[in-house]
Amino acid sequence: MVSGLVLVRLQAGREKTVLAKIRDIKGVSNLSAVFGRWDLVIDIEAIDIVSLTSVVVSKIRSVPGVFSTETLITTAI
Repeated sequence: MVSGLVLVRLQAGREKTVLAKIRDIKGVSNLSAVFGRWDLVIDIEAIDIVSLTSVVVSKIRSVPGVFSTETLITTAI
């Protein structure tokens, strides 16, 4: 299992619509709206890195209103 955090910057005025669509994406385990440089932090889980990449690139980035993303792969310390 691979998990990661996706930092998302949104287009202004599209927040509620984007939140609703991202919540329904398989692999999204938690979603937090934040203040600062990023607008959302999404916790995602996938079977492997290829599947995680697919969730980010094919699903999250394709949601209208998502301006940019940065993905952080998490690790156990």
